[in-house]
Amino acid sequence: MSLDRLWAGWRSTYIASASADPALLGPDGDGRSLFERILTSHLPDERTYVIWRGERCAALLNAYPYGTGHLMVLPQRAVADLEDLDTGEAAELWAAVTAAVRAVKAAYRPDGVNVGMNLGAAAGAGVPDHLHVHVLPRWAADSNFMTSVAEARVLPEPLDETWRKLREAWGGGR
Repeated sequence: MSLDRLWAGWRSTYIASASADPALLGPDGDGRSLFERILTSHLPDERTYVIWRGERCAALLNAYPYGTGHLMVLPQRAVADLEDLDTGEAAELWAAVTAAVRAVKAAYRPDGVNVGMNLGAAAGAGVPDHLHVHVLPRWAADSNFMTSVAEARVLPEPLDETWRKLREAWGGGR
């Protein structure tokens, strides 16, 4: 059995360019993280792609998804390290990750689901000051030749449609 390797070279370019602009992904002048700014923007959830809001955590679509259905679950408070979550945040975070997996499965019927975290810039975190758990549906042989040969992603539906599907599958967002 041979090991196939699929390279995502576009990802390092994205991380480097995003990291070069701290105003975009880093804290603002008030010390608020990108995700805190989104969650407190007072914009409608369908504009900010917030799928669910709990007491201490939330879920929103990834604006730069690996594939359709890619969402993130995060505490509402900016916390960089997993061990800095308080007990209530940790409990709600992992309950929300479970709910996110259920929603992804209901909305997309994938062959599998990736769940993961990148803690710190060196680990690939695009927003290192605010931990978040990625949840994304996967299908057998879902590698995309466009990513490999053209450094482009092909997403079969717009983010607003993804938001609608996941919000409905989650149960209305609350």
